[in-house]
Amino acid sequence: MVAKTFGSAVSGVDAKLITIEVNVGQGTSFYMVGLPDSAVKESQQRVESALKFYGYRMPRQKVVINLAPADIRKEGSAYDLPIAMGIIQASEQVIFPSLEDYIIMGELALDGKLRPIKGVLPIAIEARKRGFRGFMLPKENAKEASIVNNLDIIGVESVQEAIHFLEGKIDIEPLVTDTRDIFYHSLEDYSFDFADVQGQENIKRAMEIAAAGGHNVIMIGPPGAGKTMLAKRLPSILPPLSLHEALETTKIHSVAGKLGTEASLVAQRPFRSPHHTISDVALVGGGGNPQPGEISLSHNGVLFLDELPEFKRTVLEVLRQPLEERKVTISRAKVSVDFPANFMLIASMNPCPCGYYNHPEKECVCGPGIVQKYLNKVSGPLLDRIDLHVEVTPVKFEEMTSTRKSESSKAIRDRVTAARERQVLRFNAFPDIFCNAMMPSHMVKEICTINEAGKALLKTAMERLGLSARAYDRILKVSKTIADLAASGDIKVEHLAEAIQYRSLDREGWAG
Repeated sequence: MVAKTFGSAVSGVDAKLITIEVNVGQGTSFYMVGLPDSAVKESQQRVESALKFYGYRMPRQKVVINLAPADIRKEGSAYDLPIAMGIIQASEQVIFPSLEDYIIMGELALDGKLRPIKGVLPIAIEARKRGFRGFMLPKENAKEASIVNNLDIIGVESVQEAIHFLEGKIDIEPLVTDTRDIFYHSLEDYSFDFADVQGQENIKRAMEIAAAGGHNVIMIGPPGAGKTMLAKRLPSILPPLSLHEALETTKIHSVAGKLGTEASLVAQRPFRSPHHTISDVALVGGGGNPQPGEISLSHNGVLFLDELPEFKRTVLEVLRQPLEERKVTISRAKVSVDFPANFMLIASMNPCPCGYYNHPEKECVCGPGIVQKYLNKVSGPLLDRIDLHVEVTPVKFEEMTSTRKSESSKAIRDRVTAARERQVLRFNAFPDIFCNAMMPSHMVKEICTINEAGKALLKTAMERLGLSARAYDRILKVSKTIADLAASGDIKVEHLAEAIQYRSLDREGWAG
């Protein structure tokens, strides 16, 4: 007898339907075809042990399992449960009247219990798109899958429970989650707040500008000046995620297996802070079965690179294309996968190896040329993609001990959101542009117009400070964001003047 069940394979951040066909006939061999990897082939032993544990038998006949389409590589242990259901029906031990109404996925333990799997959310989305009645999966993954409405999410703990449900012996209430309720209740749930930061008003202002325009930032300052503390608080002043952005972000984390068993929806903007020993593949994504890297896990959020010059140069250089294109394309011989990577880059670094160059009190002990050599670890093309260069100075004792309440993240976020709304209206006709930082050069000339006084100021600044040509567009973009924060339709001289001061590393002679 031939039985048919349905599963799914995740490719990138999307899922594809996989049909599992099981034929039990005359003979004694076991065959599995359809490009299964080792983990899928080993399901024979797991399925046999799980079925025996509950009193079912593995047929001692010829068993052929076909995973279709046969030209797509099947990977992982999540096909155990649908294979087990197919074998039971094909060997006529139990007849399931509704077997083909569900997508079924799950890894089996030897005692028949189910273990959680990765990529549940894109599979659930594919199941609804294909018109399936429901999705049967391990109970630990059910909350994540229940984000998708109009689909019965059946969480089971063992192969016995799955058999009884499909046989009609027991009823399992589909798990229903009010996605919008969870989303809107989690929007304000931030771990860090700018109200905790004493002093550093100029750095807070730079962070506000960066958040308002989606600009990348690099902070240069001595150890203990508060660079990491400020960076961790940046997501709390970014505009809240939309429901579409939250679902998109959750899909990426689901594919990477980064969602906990209690998590259902990523409602806050991600903040990723990889260690400087990270490899280029771990940062950009890849592997035999391409998985999202840190830059995709920070999609719609913040990627923080602490101690930027300590990262390997090859690692930093892979950032250049994603920063421009807002996506990562990973190509293999038989497959090409796109991962979204629309993130804000926040980097921090010491000004020199000892950390005290330009320090107001401590003396730098680095020799001649050492500071420039240290800064040269970060390439010019990468710095070209960073709009704001911010010098961080140590907090004074008076500011640390002050009892004055600092401005909260909510107050700053309200101003940032208002500025972003102006940009949404401005770029309404351009579907791929959402904020000032995304403007291409030709659009900068059209939108970021300045008057004669502004041109004179910019010319003087570029000549006296020795600013490079690449700083020109960046200054105009940042000044437009400052104008948006001030609710000004035009770029004024004071907006340009403030933007110019955020180009520290472009100044000739900055490093001695």
